[in-house]
Amino acid sequence: MGAQDVAGTPVGVTMAFRTAPPTDDGRLTVEFGPKEGTYGAGQIVTASLSRPVAATDRTVRARVEQALQVTSEPAVEGGWHWVDDSTLHYRPRTYWPAHAVVHVRSGLDGVEVGEHAYGGPSDGLDLTIGDRVEAVTDAAEHEMTVRRNGRVIRTIPVTTGKAGFRTRTGVKVVLGKELEVRMRGDSVGIGRGTSEFYDLPVRYATRVTWSGEYVHAAPWSVEAQGEENVSHGCTGMSTADAAWFFATVREGDVVEVVNSGGEKMAPFGNGYGDWNLDWPAWQQGSALAAARQASSVPPPAVHASSRLRPSPEEPAGLTACDGGNSAGDK
Repeated sequence: MGAQDVAGTPVGVTMAFRTAPPTDDGRLTVEFGPKEGTYGAGQIVTASLSRPVAATDRTVRARVEQALQVTSEPAVEGGWHWVDDSTLHYRPRTYWPAHAVVHVRSGLDGVEVGEHAYGGPSDGLDLTIGDRVEAVTDAAEHEMTVRRNGRVIRTIPVTTGKAGFRTRTGVKVVLGKELEVRMRGDSVGIGRGTSEFYDLPVRYATRVTWSGEYVHAAPWSVEAQGEENVSHGCTGMSTADAAWFFATVREGDVVEVVNSGGEKMAPFGNGYGDWNLDWPAWQQGSALAAARQASSVPPPAVHASSRLRPSPEEPAGLTACDGGNSAGDK
């Protein structure tokens, strides 16, 4: 429809439009993990983005990292590492101090994260760290040493993986605890009817990998514990020791295996093997660290008009065990 003046003469109208940033559906948001609570000194903070940021887009990756803020009391040195295009992990240079309080916040809301793309609001996360509990198993000595805040509190005779099933070496982190699980050999490729097959109910099972590596009670191997390695990959101990360990550790506590002859624990994909990367290698996974070294991080563009009210939803926790399979490496 045309426009007219008071005399009825047609007139032209020029209108200017200012494009607003996208609505919520197009915004980049983040879900932090784990869920709020108290964790061990090895706990990793995770950030799951609502859409991927390609590794080739270093500038946007640096801006995302800059906006994902982690602070702690006491303060520690730490950094983000890109696991894949939509997942980041955060850890300190060394384990969290005992009784630290950790605050995780997103400053993405309104930040330009690409051409005509902006960040949106996300829920924050607060964690507390408990006592620093570290369990180190020397597979060659068939012994686990458990320390709390640097002091040895128990030494436990154990058995670990035998030839062909050597327990992974390196640092792992407690993922969860299951009072009883059913462990089956076919879940890890051991055929039914073979001499190595097993199908057992196992008590006091503390999980350290998603693929099924546990610290657990192994009453069938008590004679071997402290003497030789006879398991299919897990760390076995007496029922009394396993019950004590189960009651002592929490998610995020550190479980390390040395001298097993097994493959090294992967940094990602099978639990939290992040601590097996030294600090320089960890920083190589940070776009922000690389950009700072090159002094090329442009300041993020923030549009005040794009600010939204924070979502009332709680952040999602970590995903469940792959396939929901409770079987493991006995």
